[in-house]
Amino acid sequence: MKVYSGSELRNVAVVGHNDTGKTTLVSQLLFNAGATTRQGRIEDGTTTTDFDQDEIERKHSISAAVAFAEWKNTKINLIDTPGFGIFLMEARSALRVADSAAVIVSGVTGVEVTTEKVWKFAEELHLPRILIVNKLDRERASFSRTLEALQKKFGKNVVPIQLPIGEEKDFKGVIDLVAMKAHLYPTDGSGKVDVTEIPADLKADADEWREKLIEKVAEGDDTLMERFFDQGGLSQEELMDGLHREVSHHQIYPVLCASASHNVGGHAILDAFLSLLPSPEESKQIEGVDKNGAAVTFDRRPEAFPSALVFKTFSDPFSGRVSLFRVFSGTLKSDSTYWNTTKDHEERVGKLQLIQGKQQVAVPELRAGDIGAVAKLKDVHTGETLAAKEHAIVLKHIEYPEAAISFAIEAKTRGDEDKLSTAIARIIEEDPTIRFARDEQTKEFLISGQGQLHVEIVVSKLKKKYGVDVILHPPKVPYRETITKAADAHGRHKKQSGGHGQFADCKITMEPLPRGGDFEFVDEIFGGSIPRQYIPAVEKGIQDARRKGFLAGFPVVDFRVRLKDGQYHDVDSSEMAFKIAGSLAFQQAMEAGRATLLEPIMHVDINAPSEYVGDLMGDLNSRRGRVEGVDAEEDQQTVHARVPLAEMLTYGSTLRSITQGRGSFHMEFSHYEEVPRSLQEKIIAEQKKQHGGGDHAAAAH
Repeated sequence: MKVYSGSELRNVAVVGHNDTGKTTLVSQLLFNAGATTRQGRIEDGTTTTDFDQDEIERKHSISAAVAFAEWKNTKINLIDTPGFGIFLMEARSALRVADSAAVIVSGVTGVEVTTEKVWKFAEELHLPRILIVNKLDRERASFSRTLEALQKKFGKNVVPIQLPIGEEKDFKGVIDLVAMKAHLYPTDGSGKVDVTEIPADLKADADEWREKLIEKVAEGDDTLMERFFDQGGLSQEELMDGLHREVSHHQIYPVLCASASHNVGGHAILDAFLSLLPSPEESKQIEGVDKNGAAVTFDRRPEAFPSALVFKTFSDPFSGRVSLFRVFSGTLKSDSTYWNTTKDHEERVGKLQLIQGKQQVAVPELRAGDIGAVAKLKDVHTGETLAAKEHAIVLKHIEYPEAAISFAIEAKTRGDEDKLSTAIARIIEEDPTIRFARDEQTKEFLISGQGQLHVEIVVSKLKKKYGVDVILHPPKVPYRETITKAADAHGRHKKQSGGHGQFADCKITMEPLPRGGDFEFVDEIFGGSIPRQYIPAVEKGIQDARRKGFLAGFPVVDFRVRLKDGQYHDVDSSEMAFKIAGSLAFQQAMEAGRATLLEPIMHVDINAPSEYVGDLMGDLNSRRGRVEGVDAEEDQQTVHARVPLAEMLTYGSTLRSITQGRGSFHMEFSHYEEVPRSLQEKIIAEQKKQHGGGDHAAAAH
């Protein structure tokens, strides 16, 4: 296998909404370039880049996958990405290591929500983009309608460089507006192309669109503009050079035509990747810092100090953990030692490999700009940098969003409990957007992700890959309890049963603290009414009792206890007796102090297109939410609100329904507030039903 570098490489992230045919298109491009011998998605559901069991069963991509094609002495690395909103970070990771994006759009459905989101990601990363209108063979497909929608959404820099020949089931080829040739494809899907003259009935249209393309290219360069006016046009070479420059500088987003399922347009797309998209040598400035935090300028020559960014991890049944990386500078060599600059330790790197979906091809080295893989790294995870120790730079990776939804998770059997944490840790290595933690108050293990489907796929992986069966429940809301007024209380514990008895007596005042005050204990004993050695026992008794709760078994918070007075007995008093007396005083004070329930209030930011904001606000009001403001940004708005956590447990599906999948939200803890009395009765009754007991509640209410 030839070692490629610099101008001989292209790194293209294939992105777009789900069901636009990204994976099928990648498969056909690989077939046309001779990289694989099979086309599209075959009967068992697999493709070159969809090889995970869940992807095969669901027939759509779940994670990013890398494949490569050698085309006209150039290596094209293609990163196929999922199009569902819950897996958007896979697309973002791919764009981080790509030099350009191929945005796939369906000729039937046009611009969809993920199209907009990946476009925004590419914009933030300053990536050139090429647009491919796919599925032009389908019923109701329209190139002109899709082009109009693209220009409306992304501006007049969206310019066609191809026109379709035929519509819907008669779509059979494309007109190349640069070379002014027709590319006709047979109906057998072989991908063979017949390059011929443009059909006479389409020539006038093609001339008109070519003129618009030349004008657009000339606009970006004063010299070309002069030539255009002097000569009335541009030469073929001037047009190609100008188009490449304008695409690289984000001044033109060329539009191509395709039918991936019928293998129409593939050769022209591969040619466009080579002629229009930048090589790693021409690509955007890479973000990185040295060990002092200063920005780094990269030397992309093969002999420079090496650096590589791990952007994806997956588990292979034969190779174990496989790390995908891009080399950003120098040359990475097999069987060498590098420095993990993120964690500051040495790492032994084994055989380097090129990745063709799940197939791996061993190579001795990989040069700046190339993408490859290595198996069984000891302690390197997604987002970390490998570099030379003497040039310990850290490459910037993307930031992963907070989880949008959580579920309580438990193993079905005792045997699976031990395996659960290990298996989830492996899954998090592959997908850092998953979170797993134990809630200290409810004692539940929580699994969190970007949506319900996201978490369900984790559950499926746990069973299929790691043999762990689990059950999901909505998480418990971590309610708290407190008092609303000061109260005096008297705790007396006296027991006589022959020999030594038990005796302890304490008097306390319990008073509310501001929210977040938790617990304070103040010793106000004077004159030795309780000996010093027993005072900590009173506090311990109150602490134990407050953790068990009073109304519904939730911890009691935000109160101060003043220990005022008490009695003891020389023989019968003990630490245990004073602990019991302290807990009895606590119970009495809770009854007298008008105990109440507190609930967590979340700060929620909801981002959605403007037309849905009214419905979103109405829904938030029904959830006892308080809208605090709205920020507008073009046709998107962000609603800021405070909402009780209990009302947000199923919000993801509601938001998806209201906004037709175009909304997203972020939620974090804000503070605790009193639960409305009408709801308290219901919560307390539910807790009593679950756990029994709770006799204090009736007395308190």
